[in-house]
Amino acid sequence: LMKQTYENAFARLETIVAQIEKGETDLDALAKAVKEAKDLIRFCTAQLERVENDVNKCLEDGKE
Repeated sequence: LMKQTYENAFARLETIVAQIEKGETDLDALAKAVKEAKDLIRFCTAQLERVENDVNKCLEDGKE
């Protein structure tokens, strides 16, 4: 299993959004897509927060 990256998760999220916007998704598939999108958003948010914390730590370390 390939490790999830922010870029892959974001690309998948864009694909899901495009499918939903086209309206070609049946109700069952829509429910699954929304759940997957929610999980992807949670993953991406966590990645961004981790990077933000790393950057802030580097900036603080640089001030000392």
